[in-house]
Amino acid sequence: MGKKVFFQDFILTLIFSLCVSTYSLLAQPAKPDSTKSFRLFEDDKIIEISLRFDLTTYFRTKPRDSYLNANLTIHSVQDDSISRDIKLKTRGIFRNKYCTFPPIELNIKKVNFGYSDLDKISKLKLVPQCSSGKDKEDYVLKEYLAYKLFNVLTDTSFRVRLLSINYVDTQKKRKPLRQYGFFIEPTEILASRTNCTQVKVLTLNQKNIVARIMDRVALFNYMIGNYDWSIPGQHNIVVIKSLNIDPSGLGIAIPHDFDWTGLVNPIYAVPTEEIGTENIRERLFEGVCRSKEIYDKELGQFLSKKEEFYRVINEFPYINEIVKKDITNYLDGFFNQVAGRRDIILYNLMNTCKKF
Repeated sequence: MGKKVFFQDFILTLIFSLCVSTYSLLAQPAKPDSTKSFRLFEDDKIIEISLRFDLTTYFRTKPRDSYLNANLTIHSVQDDSISRDIKLKTRGIFRNKYCTFPPIELNIKKVNFGYSDLDKISKLKLVPQCSSGKDKEDYVLKEYLAYKLFNVLTDTSFRVRLLSINYVDTQKKRKPLRQYGFFIEPTEILASRTNCTQVKVLTLNQKNIVARIMDRVALFNYMIGNYDWSIPGQHNIVVIKSLNIDPSGLGIAIPHDFDWTGLVNPIYAVPTEEIGTENIRERLFEGVCRSKEIYDKELGQFLSKKEEFYRVINEFPYINEIVKKDITNYLDGFFNQVAGRRDIILYNLMNTCKKF
């Protein structure tokens, strides 16, 4: 009788242990699959993140040379979230002085997010909303759209990912803030997916760039009202070079930082005297001089993309109809000349182009 009771107790204990083990396994959140891509720059869906750091020190010192300790949480990842300790500091020159939230560099090297694409990134650029206010919110969203417009023209362009950012003060001296922002694809990721390598030589000029690519960049910047760029010094330009056999040895120019443009039209963007324009919305062509036939052909390529440009703007859900109308009206100033008075725009291009 004793053996029978002992055996029954053993069986019940075994069943209970198995149930507890099974429940424990089911209760644990699924871990990220390190062989799976997070698709950070392959998806347009907005991501909600939280950044926890010492906001008071950040606002007071805007550190560019040293990092602040921080915590990054990416919400709603496979019905869970990823939270990792990282470091951050500020970037930029003008916005570093002017903005409450200057551009940010996240140092996520060796953080191990558990996703193949995230774990390849060492440093990640974040463009935040400059400061509080609806107009500042529209600025960052319009700059995001400028990147998306250049994506329409070519795959050799920086991809971006829209963010809803919760800023949380670790010192608990400031109330949490929620604002928009976006991540910019790291140059090494862009170079890898296009089978290229980055060229860091700062003495290049427009003659060192593949001609049709240089013309595309110059005309795009003209279309959005951007004169704040140059190939020498790679100011708001990154240069990459194809790893395929290329006897020309010429580079590929990729523009970035579109806040100081007529399309975004921020209140702080005032042309300098040497530029010679009255306001930021006046277009100024800074491309290399070409023949009228070459310009004419390139303008035709832009005109063929007009509907796609406008679709990107009009289908974007995070700006209102007034802002959308302002953007499309500004672009109409370019496309109306391209479609109807091309002689005028060709004259403007050939009158202000750079001779080498």
